[in-house]
Amino acid sequence: MTPFEIFFDLVFVFALTRIMALVGRPPTPAAMAQGLLLLVLLWFAWSSYTWLGNQTRADVGLVRAGFLVAMAALFVAALAMPQAWSSGPGLDGPLLVALAYVLLRMVHLALYHWAAGSVPGLRARIRFFAAVSAVGWVPLLLGALLAGAAHTTLWVVAFVIEIGGQRLSYAWRGAWPLRGASHFSERHGLVLIIALGESLVAAGVGAGSAVIAPPVLGVALLGLTVTVCLWWLYFEHASPAAARALAEAAGHRRDHIAADAYSQTHLLLIIGVIYLALGVEQVLDHVAHAHDAPDRTLSWSAAVALYGGAAVYLAGRLLFRRLSGQVVRPEQATVAVVVLLLLPLGQALPPAAALGVLAAVLVAAVVADRLARAPRGHGPETGPSGAVAR
Repeated sequence: MTPFEIFFDLVFVFALTRIMALVGRPPTPAAMAQGLLLLVLLWFAWSSYTWLGNQTRADVGLVRAGFLVAMAALFVAALAMPQAWSSGPGLDGPLLVALAYVLLRMVHLALYHWAAGSVPGLRARIRFFAAVSAVGWVPLLLGALLAGAAHTTLWVVAFVIEIGGQRLSYAWRGAWPLRGASHFSERHGLVLIIALGESLVAAGVGAGSAVIAPPVLGVALLGLTVTVCLWWLYFEHASPAAARALAEAAGHRRDHIAADAYSQTHLLLIIGVIYLALGVEQVLDHVAHAHDAPDRTLSWSAAVALYGGAAVYLAGRLLFRRLSGQVVRPEQATVAVVVLLLLPLGQALPPAAALGVLAAVLVAAVVADRLARAPRGHGPETGPSGAVAR
């Protein structure tokens, strides 16, 4: 992994922050759904460039020039995302987002086709994938010219075609070939930890100028506790074990771990982090302005972002473990279900208490995870593929 790729990842995470701006303060159900659609499209583009960087060096020659063009397109799309469903002064927001995304994808496909000459059959698969993607760009551009339900529906159709084209390509010849296992796992871990960092930024935004008030500081520390728990649940054991499984696998098995456990499942982790960050931001905003409405609770949208984001993250972690050959214990799945079941309580409680309950559940999950790995006097447990559970 090169510093240039890290730079590209920072632009991607900037785009995630712009999605948070689109969802708004406070979030609404429609804006949350729109943000989710854009987040999926962004992840699809970022993941494509991660595969490209794994196939060839991203920081030299023609590929670096292409990455810079893609970076500019991603940056423009990010700037325009808060206006992705509305028009304002200047250029048309939806059309600007759609055109930037199409340019981002075109550059990737052209560079991947150029770099794939040494892999038999890969260029034919890329041409097939490009043809399907081009079909998906038609509803994307048409939707940008329309408004309301037609706009959203056509963009959903574009997303389905893009993802469907990728899965068809996998079904035809298998997943994309992976060259460097450590590079691939490190890129995904890095973008996740940067996204976790953005959840701390969201806490600062929610607290505003009241951040030095003792109640706000206390709740901010609860938000930090939640973030630390998410970090621990992924990076302490799940991530190293998956990286080892990816490095030790061979042939199609390794390609499928990369495609499924990393490219697909990490989308759930990113979604969980971003929406949880929105929820934490709302909690701190309520606490910082408690003198205006002391009895106010979180809206349902904010509670869904807080508890639903945590549940999606936990579910994504379990799927990541499963697809990388690690053991998924019943108590680990139970935690994700418990968080989801506590959502109505999170909406009914005062915002600080709602965050406190979530933090307590996540701390309990970390403790249970740690105790489950304590020495028991017998051999290592293995997952469904025979991999040692770490």
